[in-house]
Amino acid sequence: MEARVEELIEGHQLMECIQCGMCTGGCPMSIKVGLNPRRVMRETCIFHKVPIPSEEQLWGCTTCATCEIRCPKELSPVNFLISLRGMLVEEGRVPPTLRDALESVYVHGNPWGRGREKRMEWAEGLSIRHVSELEGEKLLYFVGCTPSYDARAQQVARSIVQILNAANVDFGVLGKEEKCCGNEVYGMGEMGLFEELAEENTKLFQKYGVDAILTTCPHGYNAFKNKYEDLNIPVQHHTQLLSELIDGGKLRLDGRVEAVVTYHDPCFLGKRNGVFEEPRKVIESIPGVKFVELDRNRSRSLCCEGGGGRMWFDVPGRRLAELRVEEAVDVGAEVLAVACPFCLSTLEDAVKTTGYEEKLRVMDVAELVAQALRISSA
Repeated sequence: MEARVEELIEGHQLMECIQCGMCTGGCPMSIKVGLNPRRVMRETCIFHKVPIPSEEQLWGCTTCATCEIRCPKELSPVNFLISLRGMLVEEGRVPPTLRDALESVYVHGNPWGRGREKRMEWAEGLSIRHVSELEGEKLLYFVGCTPSYDARAQQVARSIVQILNAANVDFGVLGKEEKCCGNEVYGMGEMGLFEELAEENTKLFQKYGVDAILTTCPHGYNAFKNKYEDLNIPVQHHTQLLSELIDGGKLRLDGRVEAVVTYHDPCFLGKRNGVFEEPRKVIESIPGVKFVELDRNRSRSLCCEGGGGRMWFDVPGRRLAELRVEEAVDVGAEVLAVACPFCLSTLEDAVKTTGYEEKLRVMDVAELVAQALRISSA
């Protein structure tokens, strides 16, 4: 155990921590559950024993990386916490709902407990080719687990396909061969399973000669871009490609969307990968839209509580997504635009629990574009 602690201290450079408290002060979960990365890092160094936070604190971390962004020493408290999770995973000390999600990824290739054979049900009625059927440059649309199985997120995937077709973009999918990207598996600390997914997915992409990858989800985008060590394939999030298509004149938005729209920056697209401008450019290019900013935007965006395995682990108390919905109503928004299936789910639930269903709709940026193209995702 002593060797493991030394490994944590050296690997995460804990001795360089100056105890300024910026990580804890910026953590969206510090007030809600008392998560204190600064204290855990300090006591690990002083006592050479890891003071494992409570279950709600450790598994309540959304891995939003606000702590990493704010650290003046450029340390990564979030990766330290993920390592602590990894220690518990190795010992089998995992909350039941997270254990079930991880087991489902291993057995079914997705965390939702759904069969592999149902992975393409979202595309019913759409004409989509397998990536192996493409000629020339092969663009893979990696749909992702949640857009494949969740009824609401499926509408986003359908919108993306319809937009790509309208812009004459040649693309293909993996169909039933697609499996979890592993980003949340990594965030939950199950490194063995993540490495297995990364290796299998990379081999699959190479098998079909994939030249570029398009993702629905920022979490898949982050995994492929930053966590797959042997993947040398360019990756785009769908808002980035939409921005390019509009700028290049390949998408003509002839319809109007008469609405006041604000935008919620997903943590894994904004804070973790610096994609701030493209989603805004897309929204502002839609005729009829009046765009307004939330007070907490870009790198100051408030986490929705969907990342780091939190889709499968509930923390009692008021949800950050509810605060986000109230912020959107306060700025006069009629549509809260998102670019992440987790944000879509948490914020739509928050609209219902806060009673703002008559005032505010939650829509993916792709759905807004499809509406401006007069495309229905139904």
